[in-house]
Amino acid sequence: MHSGVFRMKLILSAAALALLTSLLLWGQQPESQNNMNASEMHDMPGMGNEGSAHAMHSMEGRHMDMGPHMKMTTTREIKPGDQEKADQVVDAARKVAAKYGDYKVALADGYKIFLPNLPQKQYHFTNYWYGFEASTHFNPDHPTSLLYEKQGEGYKLIGVMYTAPKYASEDDLDSRIPLSIAQWHAHVNLCVPPADRKKEMWGPQPQFGLQGSISTKEACDASGGKFMPQIFGWMVHVYPFEQKPEDVWSVERQAHNHMD
Repeated sequence: MHSGVFRMKLILSAAALALLTSLLLWGQQPESQNNMNASEMHDMPGMGNEGSAHAMHSMEGRHMDMGPHMKMTTTREIKPGDQEKADQVVDAARKVAAKYGDYKVALADGYKIFLPNLPQKQYHFTNYWYGFEASTHFNPDHPTSLLYEKQGEGYKLIGVMYTAPKYASEDDLDSRIPLSIAQWHAHVNLCVPPADRKKEMWGPQPQFGLQGSISTKEACDASGGKFMPQIFGWMVHVYPFEQKPEDVWSVERQAHNHMD
């Protein structure tokens, strides 16, 4: 009985992570790339009858306005041991980066690239098993995703992404990577458009999705959409090749990569 429940949780986690990846990347596509036909959208991970929404969030800690679709953890005062703990995560991320500088090694080790044929600023190579693992405990040697930029016919590794469960408290996140050093983000206040209005997620002034003007349940209900207060878990990017701490844990960079 217990094994059956666990198996079901793994299946649901796989579906959630697949949709998470699609949400992270959809908002990065040019409008011309986003105008897919209905069959193409249906075949994408997580793109069932409800379509897709992209997620951004508001920053609460470092006085930076990320907009209503992006929530970030509040910066805490540094306490003894925080810097050492964060440094251990960076060291682990650097070892991962050294191993996966060749993207083909990442593919061979089970990382899957999402939408390789669509132009993106940042490509997510995701290991779904590591995503399962992150839902129960933190292993800095196993980032859920590797972040690459396209370089000629190949890819250049620029960072890694760690994840945590949606229900994790800030204390839980702080125990993984101290909130005095890094800020985790979550995708919030999403309005998924009705099936016949999916194109309204794109364009210069979209109402729905990642950059949509709708950010409250009341407005979403009035538009006929489906409101999601938070979708999927917490995420944090680490850029291990950088030297300055503010660049290694750059909030601006990870937010910029999601927004464009």
